[in-house]
Amino acid sequence: MKYAMLVCGDMSVWEARVAAEAERDGQELGAWFGRWGAAGKLAEGGAELQHPRTARTVRPGANGELSVHDGPYMELKEVVGGVVLLEADDLDEAISIAATWPGVVNGIATVEVRPLQPAG
Repeated sequence: MKYAMLVCGDMSVWEARVAAEAERDGQELGAWFGRWGAAGKLAEGGAELQHPRTARTVRPGANGELSVHDGPYMELKEVVGGVVLLEADDLDEAISIAATWPGVVNGIATVEVRPLQPAG
């Protein structure tokens, strides 16, 4: 079954990382993707999202017209920074994989795991 792993954290913490920490983070993420990719647990890899200030929110407006706004819908300290699609036997296995995410291990991120709706 496929699961979405939503990587969440505080943008101010991520932005405050110095170059050495960012380089270490990149190496740890590379190792994480290598480990779980080789184990066949990554459904389609992952995608890092750009800064929330680049986001646009589209919602219904007055008279059936669409309303487009800059940024995320809500002002939140913690935002989704990326998405990884996992292939796991069950939710417990998906959670076990997510628990090894370097940002979780290093205390700078949280990960939300959700089953994907089956196609069709």
